[in-house]
Amino acid sequence: MHYFSGMEIFKVITSLIVLSAIFGFINERFLKLPHTIGLMIIAIMFTLGIYITSFFNPALYQYLSDLVLSIDFETVLLDIMLGFLLFAGALHTNFDQLKVQRYPILIFSTLGVISSTFLVAAMMYLTLILLGYPVAFIYCLLFGALISPTDPIAVLGILKKAQAPKKLETKIVGESLFNDGVGVVVFLTIFQIAQNAGAEIRIMDIGVLFVEEVVGGIILGLALGYISYRLMRAIDDYDIEVMITLAVVMGGSLLAHQLHVSGPLAMVAAGLVVGNDTIRGSVMSEVTEQYVDKFWELLDLLLNAILFVLIGLEILVLHYENTYLLAGLIAIPLVLLARFISLLGPVKLLARKLDFVPNTTVIMTWGGLRGGISIALALSLSSAMERDLFLMITYIVVAFAIIVQGLTIGGLIKRIGVTS
Repeated sequence: MHYFSGMEIFKVITSLIVLSAIFGFINERFLKLPHTIGLMIIAIMFTLGIYITSFFNPALYQYLSDLVLSIDFETVLLDIMLGFLLFAGALHTNFDQLKVQRYPILIFSTLGVISSTFLVAAMMYLTLILLGYPVAFIYCLLFGALISPTDPIAVLGILKKAQAPKKLETKIVGESLFNDGVGVVVFLTIFQIAQNAGAEIRIMDIGVLFVEEVVGGIILGLALGYISYRLMRAIDDYDIEVMITLAVVMGGSLLAHQLHVSGPLAMVAAGLVVGNDTIRGSVMSEVTEQYVDKFWELLDLLLNAILFVLIGLEILVLHYENTYLLAGLIAIPLVLLARFISLLGPVKLLARKLDFVPNTTVIMTWGGLRGGISIALALSLSSAMERDLFLMITYIVVAFAIIVQGLTIGGLIKRIGVTS
């Protein structure tokens, strides 16, 4: 096993931050797109440019390829970055609106993810047979699980610029915050079944694992949020209070890993508690509130920039085949159809109890962007699970979601006439 030296780690981090800063400047100066979309487009164009120039001078291409291959994208995103990003997202989410929309958010992020997983799996299974590339259904289920959760990291910034009605924005953001953790748990559960093919697997064991991860993660997050609330209430020093929020995320993520509960859900719950207006008003001075918000906004922006530059650079590790490309293009409408169907039932069911914005299902289908989490989960597949195939399909779906859906969701909302 190769262990990175401190200088090697510093070199990787430096390269990513330098590229993020350059691409961020180009986007802000010339393209003026939402950060996530602009950074990813520039990173993809940059990578394609490097690939073309590699025929004349392969040194830079080789350096970037080695850089991308040296990064364990799955570990970096799921075990390190995701906790920070979800906490930052939850910290700035309107808790009162979230409470009002709790039922649709709960159903969308649980039953919606599970039903979408099976719908995507069934459609991809049949599609791959028709393409002459049959794959075991359990591996199609893994793809369904990794592509079904929407990515809050991609959704948050884009929706703010789209000027969606507050209650609709809360549904999409709230769902994406929670279905992220649920989606990872569903994926890991199916992954265990796929790894233990032939071994006896009981439905009860799967149910217990799912409940432990989800409920355990939420309970841990609420406990961490309450502890930070008590600590911050006892002092009035913005430096230390910012450090407490940072400790909650870093210490909480490690604790979740040790307790085998969902770290992403724990960070969402903790962020919602700390960001709750009632708690803010009772424990944070105005100065502290400004520093806490600015610190997490800056950290969120930096990690987002690095993440979407990384997604753009991941082109370098994709394995290209015509069948993979065709399957990826076909997967785009199939994934959107599965999301539409999985949302349709809950929206119809809750329409009488809650006042839904017109065309909620259409907007939530198009606004449910996939992002880095799907790519990270695809990278964790083994070669026996058709890793190269599903990684290419996932990349195509994610690129389409962030660039095409991300750029057009604002126009769709305005065209339907439901802007706030």
